Amino acid sequence: QVQLVESGGGLVQPGGSLRLSCVASGSIFSINAVAWYRQAPGKEREFVATIGWNNPTIYYGDSVKGRFTISRDNGQNTVYLQMNSLKPEDTAVYYCATALTLSIRGGDYKSWGQGTQVTVSS
Repeated sequence: QVQLVESGGGLVQPGGSLRLSCVASGSIFSINAVAWYRQAPGKEREFVATIGWNNPTIYYGDSVKGRFTISRDNGQNTVYLQMNSLKPEDTAVYYCATALTLSIRGGDYKSWGQGTQVTVSS
């Protein structure tokens, strides 16, 4: 079992930046990929980015390419999501999740955090 705790959300103006953190604990050995997903009110969950835990492979969702950067610090069991040039449509609850294989399919991710709210508004 992997436990995940997200932090770093908040209120930011359009064009601003935030960095989210996801700290993993528990069965770290079982992690092969960590992803960020988001869900806005009334919308389906959306893939944001994923990174291999022990390899450099990264994928981004089309809506965040060029603005968001995912990275990891294995020594701290932490994955980050640097979000720049934020837009109102980025407003959502952001979740991190872990999987046994690198994937963009939400169903492959079995452990999820509680989420952190990001609100982009002037």
